Amino acid sequence: MKGRFVWWFAAVVLATAAFSMATGCALFGGSEDEEASSGGEFSEGGLSGSGSLSGDESGALEVAELQTIYFDFDRAVIRDDQKPAMRSNASAVEQHGEWRIVVVEGHTDERGTEEYNLALGERRANSVKQYLVNSGIPASRVDTVSFGESKPAVQGHDEAAWKWNRRAEHRVMR
Repeated sequence: MKGRFVWWFAAVVLATAAFSMATGCALFGGSEDEEASSGGEFSEGGLSGSGSLSGDESGALEVAELQTIYFDFDRAVIRDDQKPAMRSNASAVEQHGEWRIVVVEGHTDERGTEEYNLALGERRANSVKQYLVNSGIPASRVDTVSFGESKPAVQGHDEAAWKWNRRAEHRVMR
């Protein structure tokens, strides 16, 4: 158990350090107009929250009640089509007091440097955390971590894969 906590703590420290170093970093190229995202492409089907309860190395559990939040290219702002999922997530967290900590994991697609993607993943996780806090969830119950591009949900090197990798996932610690 202690080893799991140390691993999780090290990941948080590394992500925080990477975010600090990358603050103010120039964009890696391209423009936000490269992606023609209308917003509705993720609302039905796709890779929404899993239907299982599973753990990871940190001891945090994935729960079906919390949905994955998807982001536009090079953005950390919660899209309008993702706000219903965020409201549902906030309600679920509020109803489950046994979830001591909700860990919001920020992810990116593979484009950009590792440092830039860790920072972008952190901004995405913080955006989700801020939404939860603004919805009445105590900040002390929400932690964030960025995995950048290191844990893709879908393998591939095109928009069909990238759109599923630009996300924030949730895990809980009881």
